Amino acid sequence: MPSRIEDYALIGDARTVALVGRDGSIDWWCAPRVDSAASFAALLGSARDGRWVVAPSEPVTSVERAYSTDTVVLETTVTTAGGRAVVTDFMPRHDLEHPAIIRVVRGLEGSVRFGSEVVVRFDYGALVPWVRHHDGGVDARGGADGVVLHSTVPTHGRDLTTFAGFDVVEGQQESFVLAWFPSHEDPPPAPDVDEALADTLAWWRDWASSCCVAGPWRDAVLRSLLTLKALTYEPTGGIVAAATTSLPEWIGSVRNWDYRYCWLRDATFTLNALLGNGYRDEAAAWSEWLRRAVAGSPDKLQIMYGVAGERRLDEYEIPWLSGYEGSAPVRVGNGASGQFQLDVYGEVLDMVWHTAEVLEDRLPDDTWALCRMLVEHVAKVWRLPDDGIWEVRGPQRHFVHSKVMAWVAVDRWVKLCEAERPDEPLARWRRLRDEIHDDVCDQGWNDEVGSFTQYYGCDELDASLLMLALVGFLPPDDPRIVATVEAIERDLLVDGFVLRYRTEARHPRDEVADAGRDAGGADDGTTTVDGLPPGEGSFLLTTFWLVDNLVLIGRVDEAREVFERLLALRNDVGLLSEEYDPVAGRMLGNFPQAFSHVGLVNSAANLEHGIEGPAARRSRRRARAEAPGADAATTDGSAT
Repeated sequence: MPSRIEDYALIGDARTVALVGRDGSIDWWCAPRVDSAASFAALLGSARDGRWVVAPSEPVTSVERAYSTDTVVLETTVTTAGGRAVVTDFMPRHDLEHPAIIRVVRGLEGSVRFGSEVVVRFDYGALVPWVRHHDGGVDARGGADGVVLHSTVPTHGRDLTTFAGFDVVEGQQESFVLAWFPSHEDPPPAPDVDEALADTLAWWRDWASSCCVAGPWRDAVLRSLLTLKALTYEPTGGIVAAATTSLPEWIGSVRNWDYRYCWLRDATFTLNALLGNGYRDEAAAWSEWLRRAVAGSPDKLQIMYGVAGERRLDEYEIPWLSGYEGSAPVRVGNGASGQFQLDVYGEVLDMVWHTAEVLEDRLPDDTWALCRMLVEHVAKVWRLPDDGIWEVRGPQRHFVHSKVMAWVAVDRWVKLCEAERPDEPLARWRRLRDEIHDDVCDQGWNDEVGSFTQYYGCDELDASLLMLALVGFLPPDDPRIVATVEAIERDLLVDGFVLRYRTEARHPRDEVADAGRDAGGADDGTTTVDGLPPGEGSFLLTTFWLVDNLVLIGRVDEAREVFERLLALRNDVGLLSEEYDPVAGRMLGNFPQAFSHVGLVNSAANLEHGIEGPAARRSRRRARAEAPGADAATTDGSAT
């Protein structure tokens, strides 16, 4: 049985990551990339699917964990009746072609008996490797993968597992190194563990030193920024949504997705988080990754890509893994990569505009050409229904958030041209911007509900509506924005946290309901908007969006209260998952979740700086009046 999600800590090298439990078990590791097939997959199955335990062999009376200051080097201090010892887990930076996990056990007091159990299973637990013993460890190979274990203590094999038992006394140190290598090559030699640790600590601390954040939440913000860096694939600049696949959004449900890819809609939020805290190089690399990934015909734009820009992310299920706490199926790849999601055009144009403004870079010609192609495509398709920000696997709808982001695409194109190419003809684009704005205000507002709603013609709410003020579609003090925020608080705020939307089935099944069943939805005569069975935790990012909106509309004390409630959800080493079950009091969804940490960083800045925070500046920038003219627009986007 794997640990609770919140009992894991992350280690990484900005190429790949591993999850370490409080019990000393590494239950998830993919190499050589974060989206490679797992060599340790016990997180989604059992011990026989791959794990590595280094823990006391005697009863433990206490466990204390912390990251070494300003790093993702994990230190776990364990106490037994016989003594106290610390286990240091990290992924070194000395040989990035051979990602490795190093585990160092050091005695602090008395004597502690430890055991190590290594179960390597390549291809998500499917492949038992051939193992050969060598001086100081083992060499395991299967298919394209190989790992080599170097150990300072003797090891032996039994039941397809590599064991070691040893004692540590005060001042004594033992170490293990497990490194990946291509199976057709020779394994890498054992590194100097002390040098590798010193170099790794120095590298992370040097990176952390660029952080310019201050204020009461600095430690939480820096931890979130370090987590985002760990989720970066440094060679390309891509940032994955999470370290894992198939951790459920509801225990026992089918809402289990692979998040080890790069989503376009993360772009602007991630850029805000990085740029606002001193990380211009990472922001520029992320921007460049996105520009490369989306190159090509605009009708071929995907909503997500692989860490190197891969487009083929075909989704399939792994039947031999039982799923986290029985939450099957386990999925690899993501079928949503082929969906039509109108909002991503707005995300890309917003990213380009925001990067150009903040970094004060003039756009290269190829970026101008890309932006022009994208906005021309938006002009053709903005009236079509789409799959929406939440990647529903039910019928396509005219989602309000999607239409608003189509408006953003046109609005940012106008602003880009005004800033850098004032001779560009813009009358057409200003008219289209007003047309989309009027359409959303007419079709997306529901007088009976007294709020904007999830999609045209419905009476359901959606937390994505909290984006309207944040992207400047309407000013924060517009009565429609205030009313929508209040409606979301009434309907979607549960035990202090915001649901994305209600997943209960409220609509009769129609001729397109079968699409939901094909994706694992219920066949009970009804279907939800997303085509899946009901049940989901509160969504942490949307709760951070609520914080930002409360700041914008002047309810700062309430915003701070919600923010502190979110901070209290972090685990003992400061990490957040995608969702939270307030009834069971536990984390849900993939972990750690980049979007949750981006939300934390941005909301902290909004609370710290108020009307000068990023949300307020962004809202003012986006919603400000255009230059006077026959086709100018007022601050609410409507025609003058």
